Amino acid sequence: MTLTKKPESRPAAASWGLSKRGTPWEYAAAPEATDHIEIRREYGLFIDNAFAPSRPKETFEVINPATEETLSRVAKASKADVNRAVAAARRAHDTVWSRLPGSERAKYLYRIARIMQERSREFAVVETMNSGKPIKESRDVDVPLAAAHFFYYAGWADKLDYAFPGRTPRSLGVAAQIIPWNFPLLMLAWKIAPALAAGNTVILKPASTTPLTAYLFADVVRQAELPPGVVNIITGPGEIGMELIRHPDVNKVAFTGSTAVGKMIGRAVAGSRKKLTLELGGKAANIVFDDAPLDQAIEGIINGIYFNQGEVCCAGSRLFVQESIYEPLLDKLKARLSTLRVGDPLDKNTDVGAINSAGQLAKIAELVQSGIEEGAEIFQPDCVLPDKGFFFRPTLFTGVSQSHRIAQEEIFGPVLSVLTFRTPEEAIEKANNTPYGLSAGVWTEKGSRIFKMVAAMKAGVVWANTFNRFDPTSPFGGYKESGYGREGGIHGLGAYLDLSSEGANGR
Repeated sequence: MTLTKKPESRPAAASWGLSKRGTPWEYAAAPEATDHIEIRREYGLFIDNAFAPSRPKETFEVINPATEETLSRVAKASKADVNRAVAAARRAHDTVWSRLPGSERAKYLYRIARIMQERSREFAVVETMNSGKPIKESRDVDVPLAAAHFFYYAGWADKLDYAFPGRTPRSLGVAAQIIPWNFPLLMLAWKIAPALAAGNTVILKPASTTPLTAYLFADVVRQAELPPGVVNIITGPGEIGMELIRHPDVNKVAFTGSTAVGKMIGRAVAGSRKKLTLELGGKAANIVFDDAPLDQAIEGIINGIYFNQGEVCCAGSRLFVQESIYEPLLDKLKARLSTLRVGDPLDKNTDVGAINSAGQLAKIAELVQSGIEEGAEIFQPDCVLPDKGFFFRPTLFTGVSQSHRIAQEEIFGPVLSVLTFRTPEEAIEKANNTPYGLSAGVWTEKGSRIFKMVAAMKAGVVWANTFNRFDPTSPFGGYKESGYGREGGIHGLGAYLDLSSEGANGR
């Protein structure tokens, strides 16, 4: 990585080292090239392997959150468009896709995975431009994991009878899938890959702010020569998502997003025979015991809350530290926080990119202000933010009580609340004192303590001496207001199958 000498006053957004003579040095900019990226001026709806305008023709703007510049305009779907997409998916399911042998479906999934790998740089840059996340995260996490999910479920496509012995697995039919803006491509893969492997067809509705990698994926679908109607992508506001969910010819609903919207979807589906999985909000506890390796824990804490600007449903937004190590851990954490680089998401040096939208930035700012007003002590490193775009400084609160809003509400931003505990029992009680139950982390050298904590914590995923680690073979999901059902692994495959003795193959 190139370093350039800069003797002037030190802007804190940069990362610094010292030469042998003690002179500070700043990281030089290392922007990812975009000249190989083609983003269309306008995108239609992707139905039956073709792009077409919405009916009536309406579009809305999609911007780059780091620059506030318009990237494209995309079609705004109507109820008539929802009907078209569902009809296409139903036709493809009944006449082609569910009738293919699993080994043939697997070939298509393998082909998709390989094309995604071949076009990984393109996917990474578009994901960063549209979502605001750092390019090194898109490049090293999102895109490889997305491809890995297609590889993994391709392997299951011809083994469904072995996956569920003693049963006769059948496809459900048409799956309606609604994904959020924080991991657009990865959430697409989490949902589409198992659905296709199980013999279903899908209609995907990406978030209105981040549809561009979904439309790039539509190009992959055509390149892989999937039969028309197997994958359909429509864009529009939340009302269009609800129209899709309520459609009588939809058999499966999968949603990742806020708890409030998840409750609305649960009510809409109640009383129908539609299968439903919900992956909702979280307020994860990251618990550090006095025997934990502090330097390793610090990196886990940073990754737990500042990865993807904290816009992660399983972010470790509540840090519980055993009292005996509170001060040394806090000193190390503040020092590490001061090295985080905030700025252009396309710069390979950037650690914290842009918040996804002006609305989300306002929500983060409001909750941070509530923490100050309720008496918590705020720490933010000196940081020169870009003049344009939606950026927020990495933030840490101490003196936080369980009743503070910042300790109870999901912030979905780079904001960490630090609390203390004395005994494992106290840590468990405080960690579980939340309406959410998606994830948690434990840092300790004692294996017996890890098993005790995992058994007692009400969380769908508990990481030990790491955080935010994902694998397509491992199920992910929550309890309580964090939703129900699992994605990933064989559990995620079962969510797209009718395993009853009287299944009707999508009817």
